[in-house]
Amino acid sequence: MSVDKSSRAEEAEPGAEDGRSAAAGKGPAAASAAERKREQRGWYFYDFAVSVYSASVLTVFLGPYLTSVAKAAADAEGFVHPLGIPVRAGSFFAYSVSASVILAVLLMPIAGAVADRTGRKKPLLAVAAYTGAAATTAMFLLGGERYLLGGFLLVVANASLSVSMVLYNAYLPQISTPDERDSVSSRGWAFGYTAGSLMLVMNLALYLGHDAFGVSEGMAVRICLASAGLWWGAFALIPLRRLRDRAVVREPGAAPAVSGWRQLVATFKDMRRYPLTLSFLLAYLIYNDGVQTVISQASIYGSEELELEQGTLIGAVLLVQVLAVGGALGMGRLARIYGAKRTILGSLAAWAVTLGVGYFLPARTPVWFFALAAMIGLVLGGSQALSRSLFSHLVPAGKEAEYFSAYEMSDRGLSWVGSLVFGLTYQVTGSYRDAIISLVAFFALGFLLLARVPVRRAVEAAGNPVPERI
Repeated sequence: MSVDKSSRAEEAEPGAEDGRSAAAGKGPAAASAAERKREQRGWYFYDFAVSVYSASVLTVFLGPYLTSVAKAAADAEGFVHPLGIPVRAGSFFAYSVSASVILAVLLMPIAGAVADRTGRKKPLLAVAAYTGAAATTAMFLLGGERYLLGGFLLVVANASLSVSMVLYNAYLPQISTPDERDSVSSRGWAFGYTAGSLMLVMNLALYLGHDAFGVSEGMAVRICLASAGLWWGAFALIPLRRLRDRAVVREPGAAPAVSGWRQLVATFKDMRRYPLTLSFLLAYLIYNDGVQTVISQASIYGSEELELEQGTLIGAVLLVQVLAVGGALGMGRLARIYGAKRTILGSLAAWAVTLGVGYFLPARTPVWFFALAAMIGLVLGGSQALSRSLFSHLVPAGKEAEYFSAYEMSDRGLSWVGSLVFGLTYQVTGSYRDAIISLVAFFALGFLLLARVPVRRAVEAAGNPVPERI
């Protein structure tokens, strides 16, 4: 998170010399095209490194496996008792996801403050990346009745991912000019989806052929979980070698942790001067919560309610990863014709329809689950990419880092209510169908709130030129 430079003392932060040049502190335009391209190529690879966690661990393997471990530890009534609290075993994964996001909310503003005050984003990125990679690799140890270990590792890995993405996204304005930003950001998404597809292909081969490889089904799952951590750690080396820390000007005052919370509060106070921007952020917070919950809970729904094999789930997620690239490109073309707002609204309607279809899917019928996966893939990439693009038009010039930090908080830090609603609905009803249909409310409310945002006036109020189509 950045602070208005006019309020800072003109004192460069000492000790952040790694890879700096005179141009480093003057913005991306001051660097040569070759320097920018080198950093951009390195930047893409963090998405390549970390996306396998979202695709393989969070979306496919960990939910069903951790649920099975929790059920093995459950009492006769199907409850486990973490910290003495009775929790239905089938809800433990969803609650763990919510706990991880709450922890991320506490850590992200602190990490943002330290990065802004010291200019040391790269060391902080390394700590977050390798903490998450280590926790993911340690998931190899899950088994038996170790559901508490699984919950702990999930919380650590998820929170580390969120913190690392704040730092990763903060590099975007520094490594690209405004004209380059859309293409650079889009390539990052493409690298991430590509990595997720590659890892899922390898996971699918191991899981389906585990007998040929001489390992049990449970061991194959544990290897798949650990391999995502190893991949994350290995490919994180590329951005950590190529990205550079920049010189910053320093504001004396409170310790970084305190400053982080003060800056977060100051950013939201400043947003009150741009109520239309804040209105969009609220709509995004709600519908994105639904998106993130569908991503994290779809495999549980497929395995527990639809009684599908793990191989089917992996194949379906692979289909989502592949189609998300085409969906993002296709929705980008629609946005050029109809505008980003209308296209996002269309995608939210499609999300609601998709969940409605999912509610009625017959059990043990893989072909219909693949059709559902295709529907998700076609709207997933586009709704994410266009939301970020639309928000960029609503950010006042010179406050990109502050506002995108708040955006990241909405993207990852506050997307826990959906998982909580999903878990509570299942706990009360005992039905995953009821749990999945409850998420329609997030897309319906997000649709209504976004529809009320006059985006042209919002762009003008932010002091930015209004595109022909928005």
